[in-house]
Amino acid sequence: MATDAQEARADTTTVDVRCTGHVRTAIGEHDIEFTFEGSSLREFLEAFFEEHPVEDLLIAETEADATARGWAPVPDDLPGTWRKNPEGEQTRPYARVTINGRFNEHLDGFETELSEGDRVGLLYPFIFCC
Repeated sequence: MATDAQEARADTTTVDVRCTGHVRTAIGEHDIEFTFEGSSLREFLEAFFEEHPVEDLLIAETEADATARGWAPVPDDLPGTWRKNPEGEQTRPYARVTINGRFNEHLDGFETELSEGDRVGLLYPFIFCC
């Protein structure tokens, strides 16, 4: 029979969070071990943003928030398979969320399952231009 402590550990996941650029500046650290209830990227982000209010730096609320000004128009017929996260689950221009070095949209988006010890990257680089 499992103890309460064992059951609590089974319902949580601990990941290594790496922050860059503006996220690192806002949080004040670049490498954080973070434990949250659940195992999906969505559950991680909800818990992380509750403790560290950096959601506005990373997550785009609308399609317009996810699109950088000046991008070339997308042709009607693109080669290969193109997909992106649904509206509300996209990152802002230049910001990214990665799991073990892979962009979340190349996995299962916010439904990506996280395992103990996975590395979640919250990336929003400093960009300087002309």
